Amino acid sequence: MVDVIADAPLNGRVALVTGGARGIGLAVSRCLHSLGAGVVIADSGVSITGADPDPSVAERVASELGDRVTAFTSDLANPEAAAQAVELAVSRFGALDFVVNNAAILRDAFIFKANPANWDLVLRNNLSAPFYVLAAAAPHLREQAKHGRAPGRIVNITSSAGLYGNFGQAAYASAKAGLVGLTRVVAMDMARSSVTCNAVAPFAATRVTDMIQPANESQARYKERALRIDPRFVGELVAFLCGPHAHDITGQILGVRGREVFLFSQQRPLGRFVAPEQHWITAEFASMFNDHFRDALIELTTDLEAFNTEPVT
Repeated sequence: MVDVIADAPLNGRVALVTGGARGIGLAVSRCLHSLGAGVVIADSGVSITGADPDPSVAERVASELGDRVTAFTSDLANPEAAAQAVELAVSRFGALDFVVNNAAILRDAFIFKANPANWDLVLRNNLSAPFYVLAAAAPHLREQAKHGRAPGRIVNITSSAGLYGNFGQAAYASAKAGLVGLTRVVAMDMARSSVTCNAVAPFAATRVTDMIQPANESQARYKERALRIDPRFVGELVAFLCGPHAHDITGQILGVRGREVFLFSQQRPLGRFVAPEQHWITAEFASMFNDHFRDALIELTTDLEAFNTEPVT
């Protein structure tokens, strides 16, 4: 069971944080732990490309944080390992309340140079692994709610690259966009159990931002600014979503950049018209399209350019 800390708002709660030993994941792990939660740090210690696993990375963090923390170091892109991570939380701490899907890798390439094997690896790590973890955790979250435990919380760490796109990030952006769809569906599936599920797009100094190769001067300025932001603010937003004041917030996409917090719009129709019955490759159809849609077309702007302003820290 989880040891209790006096007046800690997350006393007795239990979190599973994937990629929880470095960067944003470590900031989340530290914040939840400082607020009283027990934490399973699920991190295989791989490089940013998904190579060279090192179990000592998560084990060292667990040792440093001390009480109420344990490490899980197997590859979560394996469904059996994902189930084992969930079972570890339940057996070690007696329950599982919060799931934070943060782990991700990068293997960037322009689409005309892309390697299908790299695509598969990124999708498996960045999208399939979160699905495996949630598929294993959801039955526990539902059962606990039936027996009167406070409803659980799920936070999926997405990326502005998945919302805007960025050069050379077909695999990474697609996986992160997929997390948004997964978030919406899980929020719906778990609503009857009052379990919330939200997505957070973070802006912070991480191994991911280290790997960004600016395509122009604007992106270079963005990288310089992004690398100055402490990931602790991401931990604070995740903790809020896990806390008592966010019990009715679900299915949302939030962003955090220092002390700035964003609520992102989601895909909904911006306009409508009824096309003629004949072939549409006509000036008439083009005119209807332009009248109804032209002014609402979304600009092809990367996430680096869209957020190239000074952050508030």
